[in-house]
Amino acid sequence: MVRRNPIPLFLIFLLSACTGTPEGVEPVRNFEADRYLGKWYEIARLDHSFEAGLSRVTARYSRRADWGIRVINRGYDAEAGEWREAEGRAYFTRSPDIGALKVSFFGPFYAGYNVIALDKDNYQWAIVCGYNREYLWILSRTPTLAPARLDALLERARELDFPVDQLIFVEHQPPA
Repeated sequence: MVRRNPIPLFLIFLLSACTGTPEGVEPVRNFEADRYLGKWYEIARLDHSFEAGLSRVTARYSRRADWGIRVINRGYDAEAGEWREAEGRAYFTRSPDIGALKVSFFGPFYAGYNVIALDKDNYQWAIVCGYNREYLWILSRTPTLAPARLDALLERARELDFPVDQLIFVEHQPPA
């Protein structure tokens, strides 16, 4: 009888769990990746070590030769006086018309990237979350959102049980 080590299977399960969506949250349908491509400004985020202290954060999405999506995240670290940039790759976890992707910035390790609210008419704003409620971003095609639009997006995130009171609002203007 051949005994198999259960640890690799457990690791595969654990890593794949990081690419899902939080319970009760669904990615948008009728998603059009080509309309989503281009530059987005990070308006607000739940803070994490990989973005700690960054302002003027943007994400740029473009097609890869393998039909994945190239991701370039860029932000300014005022303390160090320099720009920081990370390049990643994203792939759909379901069909390409559902805003559920997995993204990797570190080798074979992927995390969920779920578009959970989107301006489907003009693709001018979006709410994105990770695999759990500890990851949330509000994105816009412009460095600011109209107050009424931002309030509506915050309310939508609140309805989905994200901790909106912990959001960091990203500064996009250089200090005077």
